[in-house]
Amino acid sequence: MESILIIDDEAQIRSMIRLILEREGYVVTEAPDGTEGIRQFREKPTDLIITDIIMPNKDGIGMIIELKKEFPGVKIIAMSGGGLNRPDGYLRGAKQLGASCALSKPINRQELLRVVKDTLKGKTVSQKT
Repeated sequence: MESILIIDDEAQIRSMIRLILEREGYVVTEAPDGTEGIRQFREKPTDLIITDIIMPNKDGIGMIIELKKEFPGVKIIAMSGGGLNRPDGYLRGAKQLGASCALSKPINRQELLRVVKDTLKGKTVSQKT
């Protein structure tokens, strides 16, 4: 079964996403920030990373840059409560740096599952704004 690493500083968000994905049969691991997420991915790469953008220690943007340099083929879904259309452009920036998709929090279960499935299959992911 495909493996997914969830990186988010909010334990409640990680648990919710983990529960959704495990019910679909995915093998899920968690990390509380980008530094720990990178460490875990280097030790045991997963098929997909789902990461928050704004986190302590190493944010999602820095993590995406570092992982894409080291593992160009890594599949990443970025998420943030900042929204797709905020002037600060966190999610837009994440996509420009190599994230396959960017989702706004709160995460919709059906949208998450669709995006995960499409990303794992290597499909171009369309998303609602």
